Amino acid sequence: MTSYASTPDLDATGHDVPPEQAVMVVDMKGYSRLPEVQMAPVRSDLDSILETVFAQSGLPSPYTLGTGHRDAGDGVILLLPPRHVARLVDPLLGSLSAALQRYEGIRMAAAPAICLRAAIHVGPLSVPDHRGAAINDACRLVNSDAAYQAIAAAADNGLFLAAVLSEPVYRRSVQAGRTCPELPEHQFLAATARVADKPGFEEPCRLLVPGLSADSLRGYLPDPNSAAPRPASVSPADPALERPARAGAVFNFHSELNDSVINGHVEKFRIDRRSR
Repeated sequence: MTSYASTPDLDATGHDVPPEQAVMVVDMKGYSRLPEVQMAPVRSDLDSILETVFAQSGLPSPYTLGTGHRDAGDGVILLLPPRHVARLVDPLLGSLSAALQRYEGIRMAAAPAICLRAAIHVGPLSVPDHRGAAINDACRLVNSDAAYQAIAAAADNGLFLAAVLSEPVYRRSVQAGRTCPELPEHQFLAATARVADKPGFEEPCRLLVPGLSADSLRGYLPDPNSAAPRPASVSPADPALERPARAGAVFNFHSELNDSVINGHVEKFRIDRRSR
């Protein structure tokens, strides 16, 4: 009979999966370009906003999180028990968006607006130092191309928050029905998070700009088919040929239109005789 009594204990730090934490990363748009005299006041305003909306959402104050509160200069990294992950999505994101709108209405003219990118993720982190891939991935989500495209959409529509949810967060909160009916699945836009200087990072995610529909947000993301190689010839049945040409487009022809690709598809001409 084989005895296992003498088998050495495995190193828990190397073999046991550490407990999960919910990770929220908040980054302020344009903070590094502010005059130094404005940095401390606007960051203080952001901290006050976060403390208020966390309390409104039934979440612990960021300042009570101990090592789970990390100042990132232009933002903050917050670690919470994983049971709170759905509250970080709803009601927190809606409350945060509303608070930023209110701030815009009361801030001094000389004070900068506060526009935020936020990422929410969940994953294992070592104890007690809270190190691990979950924080790295959350930081990459908030710095992804998708996050920047979402905040550009927000800014163009007079909004101040763009959020990126990792797929585990989306599944556990929205897809699991733990968000309110006013925040349905179709409000979130499926995207892929990529970071220019991290070629190995490519993760599915969900984008949310509170106050903006997913269809409107989709227009700010690149067409996934835009990088496809252009065919050598265009079939007359190609749907692209059925779309009207862009108004004001100019084509120069120096001979008769005998090319089958063009002939028969140009409907109107305006002859410019200024150079004659």
